Amino acid sequence: MKALLSLSTALLASSAFGQVWTDLGPSPISGGTNGRVSAIACSGTDPNKYYVGGADGGVWKTTDGGVTWNPMTNREASSAVGAIALDPNDDNIVYVGTGEANYANHSRYGVGVLKSMDGGSTWTLLGNSSFAGRTISKIVINPQNTQEVYAAVAAAGGFPEKAGAKGHPLKDGPMGVFKSTDGGATWSQLLNGLPNQAGTDVAIVPSSPNIVFAAIGRPFGATENGIYRSTDSGASWSKLAGGLPTANLGRISVATAPNNASRVYALVVNRCDASGNNGSTLGGYRSMDGGNTWTSVPVGSFQATYGWYLCAVGVQPTNADVAVYAGYDLLRSTNGGTSFSTVTTQHVDNHAVAWDASGRLLCGNDGGIFRSTNNGTSWSNLNTGLGITQFYAAISIHPTDTNLVLGGLQDNSTAQRIGSTKTWTSSIGGDGGYTAIDQANPLREFAQYQGAGNLFRSTNGGGSWGGAGSGINAGDRSAFFSPVEIDPTNSNRMLLGTYRVYRSLNGGTSWSVLSGDLSNGAGSIRALAISASNPSTVWVATTDGNVSKSTDGGATFARKLQSIPGWPRVTREITIDPSNDQIVYLAVSNFGTDQIRRSLNGGDTWQTLDGNLPDVPVNVIAVTKFKGKRMLFVGTDTGVYRSLDDGVHWSPYGTGLPTCCVIDIKIDTAHNRMVVGTQGRGAWSIVLSQSSAPTTGG
Repeated sequence: MKALLSLSTALLASSAFGQVWTDLGPSPISGGTNGRVSAIACSGTDPNKYYVGGADGGVWKTTDGGVTWNPMTNREASSAVGAIALDPNDDNIVYVGTGEANYANHSRYGVGVLKSMDGGSTWTLLGNSSFAGRTISKIVINPQNTQEVYAAVAAAGGFPEKAGAKGHPLKDGPMGVFKSTDGGATWSQLLNGLPNQAGTDVAIVPSSPNIVFAAIGRPFGATENGIYRSTDSGASWSKLAGGLPTANLGRISVATAPNNASRVYALVVNRCDASGNNGSTLGGYRSMDGGNTWTSVPVGSFQATYGWYLCAVGVQPTNADVAVYAGYDLLRSTNGGTSFSTVTTQHVDNHAVAWDASGRLLCGNDGGIFRSTNNGTSWSNLNTGLGITQFYAAISIHPTDTNLVLGGLQDNSTAQRIGSTKTWTSSIGGDGGYTAIDQANPLREFAQYQGAGNLFRSTNGGGSWGGAGSGINAGDRSAFFSPVEIDPTNSNRMLLGTYRVYRSLNGGTSWSVLSGDLSNGAGSIRALAISASNPSTVWVATTDGNVSKSTDGGATFARKLQSIPGWPRVTREITIDPSNDQIVYLAVSNFGTDQIRRSLNGGDTWQTLDGNLPDVPVNVIAVTKFKGKRMLFVGTDTGVYRSLDDGVHWSPYGTGLPTCCVIDIKIDTAHNRMVVGTQGRGAWSIVLSQSSAPTTGG
């Protein structure tokens, strides 16, 4: 088995290729929204100093109240952020828990705790062996002894469970609450009454820091789920009752009031099933006596059916009666939980709340970071310059306009870059999925939102959109989205995958079923590719591991591989050589396996091209030729690598691309460039050659 990606390899910033990556945005999208913010930390003394964590966009810092933002972790080992904490006595000391602890398929594994002693200028990775492959939900620091640090640790997210770990060898490691007594250098798991189960929150009583609360909240349910308390700095724990629910508990959050040692608030979600269904609000709770007894508070059901994804509680530092519960919207109480009102933020799906040193409320959600001077009655947008949008596969580029890029974004619609701006124009709504631009008639574009049949077409370059899913059964199983491809030789012919292949012969106006079920009976198609040299050759990959080939345009398929692991969402993991339909490449987004595979005989036999690539999930492969020599590019969870010798040797390509999850690659041979979409740092482009253009071929 290959060695796990070493930190020195991940941080290799120099490149022999001399090319520099260009950030295309979006930062933000039109209307001011951005990618998901999963964590916020505010200085206790400087009202203009904040740190925010992109769900997979790294840590960003502002010192002017959100007017400008600077990325602080571009070259660190992970861009997935679950928690940020500042030393209460020195806000230049920063802890970042990597691994986003929100349980979605795109909530990716972490590598440990990053610590900075200089406000984020430099970082040290701590706890890699203790926490890698899992996620960190919360970090809290003892204000009376800041060498004491607690971390809540949970599994990586996804459906099936731990899909977000991508097979990491430490994904099944210990969870719960860990403690460091030496500023994060070493960590010990806290047991003695506290279970080895998902730690979804941890809170300390600042005035009595020997009192610690832990939320154990495996979203799928567990007999150990509940709220636990320690009165001896974590040496021993007791599970609390006294009015708390005892059945059907899923994810849990807990918060103490900084100025009132007796006040504690909690939010409990119903346990969900294996597919994430039924995760609605179980209840909100309040304790007035330090956790001995609890009262239900009237929060209703405000987390839709996916409270496993959005569950947080905050208490205003100077007023224990002001509490905010985060869900689909926010709920706010100003009377200690006696009553709540709905607070509508500027984007749904809220994940983090905090107050700055001047008392302003900050909220992080799927639309970025927002601030309120009146605890949520009105909001201002702080997203300009914050580049943390999350692309899904697949992005699309224009055949002649190098400025134009089209792509689907996590919970931020489909967006299009027009001109050289980093502010992209959004359309359609929902979660933006697969896109396509007709290279013969680029005014014709396709986009979609989640669910089978939700396909749209524009005939004026994205100016307006109409439905294009006629004939596609909306009840079909799908990989959240449906991969859709235009035949490179005939743009009126299109293929789309649910659990079966659909075909359109009139440019997407109508569709008919072409194939049978290509999964094992419960999966769906996550990747689809049409050969440019022989459009009768079609490949698909399914969420349950089948890789199949058709030689009759997609009507019938022969299975070529099975049990291939990967991400349970749409990808572009299959690449057919542009000039030879017998040469096909497969990317495998998983640890501990052959991540780059090639067949030279139409899938009958396969080679492994991993060479010296570190053990890192590979999400996409692209191939082109330059001066008669084949170049291979792969998008991995830590950036883009290139090989000039058919996979024997791999090196990071170019300079300036942050360490991030690259989810899609488009080669633009006409303009000597490559464009990539990332799962947390937007879109980037790079020149492939400064002298002569590469030519496609096998």
